[in-house]
Amino acid sequence: MSSIEKNQNRNLKTVNDDPSILQNKFMNISIFGLGIIGSRCADQLEKAGHHVTRWNRTEKSLANEVRNPLEAAEASDILSFYLKDATAMREVVTAISPALKAGKTVLNHSTIDLQTTLWLAEYCQQHECEFVDAPFTGSKMAAGDGKLLYYVAGDASLLNRVETILEPTASAVIPMGTVGNATVMKLATNLIAACNIQALAEAQAISLGHGISPEQFLLAISKHGTASPLAMMKLPSMLARDFDTHFSLDNMRKDSVYALQLAREQGITLPSMQTVSARMTDLCEQGLAELDYTALVAPYFP
Repeated sequence: MSSIEKNQNRNLKTVNDDPSILQNKFMNISIFGLGIIGSRCADQLEKAGHHVTRWNRTEKSLANEVRNPLEAAEASDILSFYLKDATAMREVVTAISPALKAGKTVLNHSTIDLQTTLWLAEYCQQHECEFVDAPFTGSKMAAGDGKLLYYVAGDASLLNRVETILEPTASAVIPMGTVGNATVMKLATNLIAACNIQALAEAQAISLGHGISPEQFLLAISKHGTASPLAMMKLPSMLARDFDTHFSLDNMRKDSVYALQLAREQGITLPSMQTVSARMTDLCEQGLAELDYTALVAPYFP
């Protein structure tokens, strides 16, 4: 059990013994972005006793949901962002600028490019509020279970408080140093995930095409050195042609573009990522954008 889980269990035990103590542990937290991850994190934070204000560009009619981002920013001192991309981050943060001031803490959990992360840090500094670079890894099930893995970067003095804020949604929090490092780490790990799924899709296509049954293929991979938690989570749905969205193909495509941009900045060539990114772009244009990124295997089915 992680230190976060231990602390969370201890806090819940105290609250159950004396509910009045919870009042001293409440935080006002606003969640921006109520997609697959943001909506579930909002629920986890609310279950932990925090007062959660919700905002989404397209209204979801959820509890404590407000109609504009400025209202959400004014409602809380902790502002947590689970938005789609860098463009959305820049638009929303600019829109809430009148509410950004000393005493506010901005936590960015959206997967964005490095330049936008550095822009956010500078923008928050100009408005005298605190900023933490805090992307996560994990998809729908992890968010629903409060077991996302966060990478956090920023002022070391903020890290203890950030862990407390993230406890209800996290299995672990890994400090990464200065602002930007967490963004880089998130993009690097998504690169691995995308390339792994493409490799699994190709191996599956070859194997099943030559008469190996889905059951045999799954068993063989499960015993092979290349087996991983990701492979064993995704492969059954790939074999079943079930592309229920846990993390969309379009989001993974977007992240691949950011990863390639990081590589270009360092003069690094990423042949595997370039190929997989182009493949994801093609499939998105064919109408698969909102399916799970395991839809990389879809073209191999008749």
